[in-house]
Amino acid sequence: MALNARLDHRNPLVFDTHELGRRPGALQRLTRTVDAPKDFGIKEVIGVPEGAPVELDLRLESVMEGVLVTGTARAAAEGECVRCLEPLQLDVEAEFQEMFSYPDADDRGRVTAEPGDDAEDDEDRLFLEDGLFDLEPVLRDAVVLALPMQPVCQEDCPGLCAECGARLADDPDHHHDAVDIRWAALQGLADTMSDGEKDEMSGAEPGVDEKQEK
Repeated sequence: MALNARLDHRNPLVFDTHELGRRPGALQRLTRTVDAPKDFGIKEVIGVPEGAPVELDLRLESVMEGVLVTGTARAAAEGECVRCLEPLQLDVEAEFQEMFSYPDADDRGRVTAEPGDDAEDDEDRLFLEDGLFDLEPVLRDAVVLALPMQPVCQEDCPGLCAECGARLADDPDHHHDAVDIRWAALQGLADTMSDGEKDEMSGAEPGVDEKQEK
């Protein structure tokens, strides 16, 4: 069982549960606005800019084995439309719930899992450290899951013209005259034949002049 690295109570995403106490059923509600940490989103797709405000509404509940944290995070994410490549901004709301266990939870009567499952369960568990817990990893996972993998500036964004790259939303009537490739081939053949006829005519003209001279 690996405990969290030593936590800094000055970190705005580190919360103190001493006031809540360890009596099962005790509740505490918290509201806090924090600065978004670095790389808070889906890299190179969409995310909350570093330092942007993130509003947190939390509910802390003391249970037998630790503190159950339920909350909602709200922030403004920025990215790029996958269809027209224009910058976009959208409001994101992420809900989450996580258990932060007491380091001595097993000694306090925690219900154990099936034999052989304890090691795997402990790897996934988060722990309180001196009554503190770090919300950042939970918050980061929740926000990433709440963000769209393919963000669009609007649901019906038409994207870009495949031929010239023009943004179709700016010019709904934008189009290019379509040419049937079969006719284009025939036209090319006709142009080639016309050029050949011109060459033959230009080659015959000197002979005609010679006959006339004789």
